[in-house]
Amino acid sequence: MALVSEFLGQLTLSYGGEVELKHPTVVPARDFDPARDAARIDTAIKTKGVDEQTIIDILTRRSYEQRREIAFEYERFAKKDLVSALKGALSGSLEALMLGLMKSTAQYDASELKASMKGLGTGEETLIELVCSRNNEELVEIKRVYRDLFKKDMDKDVAGDTSGNFAKLLLALVQTRRDEPSNVVDYVKIDEDARALYEAGVKRKGTDVATWITIMSQRSVPHLQKVFERYKSYSPYDIKESIRKEVKGDLEKSFLTLVECFENRQLYFANRLNEAMKSKGAQEKVVTRIIISRCEVDLMKIRTEFKKQHKRSLYQTIAEHTKGDYQKALLSLCGGDD
Repeated sequence: MALVSEFLGQLTLSYGGEVELKHPTVVPARDFDPARDAARIDTAIKTKGVDEQTIIDILTRRSYEQRREIAFEYERFAKKDLVSALKGALSGSLEALMLGLMKSTAQYDASELKASMKGLGTGEETLIELVCSRNNEELVEIKRVYRDLFKKDMDKDVAGDTSGNFAKLLLALVQTRRDEPSNVVDYVKIDEDARALYEAGVKRKGTDVATWITIMSQRSVPHLQKVFERYKSYSPYDIKESIRKEVKGDLEKSFLTLVECFENRQLYFANRLNEAMKSKGAQEKVVTRIIISRCEVDLMKIRTEFKKQHKRSLYQTIAEHTKGDYQKALLSLCGGDD
């Protein structure tokens, strides 16, 4: 029976909306004892110089639900909040990683979105990654949690923080009006959409961005995959080349991210991880964000795509481009070499 419930727990909706198995690298630990874990963390925090290794071993090898139970036991036992205790004991990238693990995937995504819109300048890259790579189901959950956490509507914040067509596209996505995939392939509509995309862009002077936004934010993913295929019979350029020719800046990045995720979402994350680690002063924030937000969702599949695309494993790449306790924690969340 336990196996059946474990299996059911692994079912999730894929990017396109059809049911797909989850491919996490972090799964619930067997023989789990939250009181014992809480006591071990307490000792690790109180050790002179802090025993980071124990904290990493426990928190990276437990599921979010289990970490919540540990936090509950810790508070009962140490009379203080585990998150505050971790903040006091850790610093830098390791601290950000461990604190991220104390949030659910949706809470983490919502907090990252909020942080990307706070203060001077917007973290457009973060905003694009989070809004354009999440599926309908994920976005609905992120919006709900965002309202719970910040007492504000995510779409209002997105609208207030961006402008022009970029704002219109993000808003259209955040409104989660995407069709559910249908068992019936509608060839007439595929052809109409492909022609509409061509006529709104490459065929004319200037770009009718509104048409692009409508099609890209409302059609189901399997439908769009066929639309992009069909598009090639109208346009001399494929959809990605067309986007590069027609729009620039954040709008271009957003449309490209969408198309990459429609085609292969895990490959998009793999490429983004590779880029972040290879860049000067490895963009640890990006690495942290993708590893935390995907380790209980599809990081196993991202690992497979990474190896296929970059001819070396994600594990080896993390080992080469990061260091210290932060590296140990990332490798543990990565869940093994390929």
